[in-house]
Amino acid sequence: MTRRLTPAERLASAKKDLLLEELADQSSWDQFIVEQAVFHFGQRHDDFSCNDLRDVLPELGHGFLGAAINSLRQGGVIAHTGRMVPSTQKNTNAHRISVWTLTVKGREIAAKRKADRGQQAEAA
Repeated sequence: MTRRLTPAERLASAKKDLLLEELADQSSWDQFIVEQAVFHFGQRHDDFSCNDLRDVLPELGHGFLGAAINSLRQGGVIAHTGRMVPSTQKNTNAHRISVWTLTVKGREIAAKRKADRGQQAEAA
């Protein structure tokens, strides 16, 4: 039986070629996790910006934050409030970033998920 390489061994291996498909799968999974984090954060706050989210996401998630925001906006789950705030990220020189809120659709999705969890708990 062949021993499985640890993540560190895989990354250190000069001969290891990562397939583009593997990278795409990992990226989409990471973006999905960040989307869920943004949605979860939006359920607990009236409005939020990327400043707020960067404070609670691990460093890895920061690269997916813009894509996650755009995906949720395009899906009608979040909407721009019309307000802007200065970015707190040092390399942005305080450029303006959007403030977001859950839409009615986003709140309906959250309510349905909560009801579904309640039904699952009762069935268990």
